[in-house]
Amino acid sequence: MINESNCSFEDVDALMRPLELVIYVPIFLLGIVLNVSALWVFCFVFKKWTESTIYMINLAIMDVLLLLQLPFKMHATNNKWLANKKHLCSFLESLYFMAMYGSIYIIMCISVDRYLGICHPFYAKSLRSKKSARIVCLVIWVLVIVVTTPVYTFHEDIQETFHCFHGFSNKGWNLWLIVCLEVFGFLLPAFVLICCSVKSIRTLRNPKFTFTPGRQAGVRIIHSSLCAFLVPFTPCHIAIFFQYLVRSSTITECDAQQRISLFLQLSMSLANITCFLDAIFYYFVAKEVRAGKDTIRMSLTRIKSMSTSDA
Repeated sequence: MINESNCSFEDVDALMRPLELVIYVPIFLLGIVLNVSALWVFCFVFKKWTESTIYMINLAIMDVLLLLQLPFKMHATNNKWLANKKHLCSFLESLYFMAMYGSIYIIMCISVDRYLGICHPFYAKSLRSKKSARIVCLVIWVLVIVVTTPVYTFHEDIQETFHCFHGFSNKGWNLWLIVCLEVFGFLLPAFVLICCSVKSIRTLRNPKFTFTPGRQAGVRIIHSSLCAFLVPFTPCHIAIFFQYLVRSSTITECDAQQRISLFLQLSMSLANITCFLDAIFYYFVAKEVRAGKDTIRMSLTRIKSMSTSDA
């Protein structure tokens, strides 16, 4: 599965060098400040942790881990690395993808946790706990560490110099690897997130019950989580699919290949904005934690009233 095209991508790379700086520098600076501040607030300001707090702490750690790779990405874009730096490069790449897909799954779990609390509050009392949240986060960390190990095979036969975070070998564009990446790395979490979000919003906006400030805050939290997921991650996974078609020689026109290369590099760069969007999510979750269990209490009241009326 080798793309034998003689198409030149020098113009695309030349365009992306200044664009990456424009994108990465503010994301890195703002992201580090916001995420470190969030960690400090969640760890030291809130005296009592909740399930949401535990998930958000792990999400912030994932974001910081991803942000720490951006200086290396900026350097690798403009400088070639020596062949003896291949293992260091693979380690940094694995950390980057581990943080990205760890964030995706933590956001998905936050959505499921919120769905249980809003739509099934009685079941939530037995299923939701700080212990279960810690176990789920531990499983996610182990999972993303294991599934990112193939990254160490993405650079092969490097004799002299290479661009880290670029130029993956054909192993990096294996059909089954791309299928698993698209399905389990994006489509499945997106499906779960959208389904849980839609059902939760419908419950919160049920016209039979008063739309209180607590419910309004719940809707804003759900919208922010959808935004933090779909805005950064949808374009880059579409671009990865098209780049696979290029690498498998399904798309052979030079103009199309150049446009896809630009789309891929630009969307992957913009995907890092999730570290900034998550900060909006932290704000709403912080308000929710301070407000207590108002949304769940309202759901319990709703179910009790429905049970009484049925009786």
